[in-house]
Amino acid sequence: MTGPPFEPPPPPPGWYPPPPPPPNTTGTVVGLAVVGVLLFGAVNLIVGLVVLVVAAGHGGAVVGVGAVILALIAFGGGGGLIALRRPWAKGLGIGLMIGWALLSITTVGYCTGLNPEMYTGGI
Repeated sequence: MTGPPFEPPPPPPGWYPPPPPPPNTTGTVVGLAVVGVLLFGAVNLIVGLVVLVVAAGHGGAVVGVGAVILALIAFGGGGGLIALRRPWAKGLGIGLMIGWALLSITTVGYCTGLNPEMYTGGI
């Protein structure tokens, strides 16, 4: 058997046919999630270098400000992109959040400002 045993009846006159299924956008979302992870890594490098330069002269409070800025970029920007409900924006937003989480885990919080030693003079 190559198909269903019967075809569904056609719609009555004056009715529209059912809409086509939405396009499959999984590849777009996954691809841009990878781009989002790499983008957050680049943003983190820039913000981290600026924070280290400024912290050398002003102390550890700047590290906290940098950590808040990185979290806002990852979760505020990521959440805003996801709220757009477009495949490219959803992938990029998820990628920013994944990038923050991966950098936090792999660097034990040093790159995202989560490590408490950064605030007690351990840098």
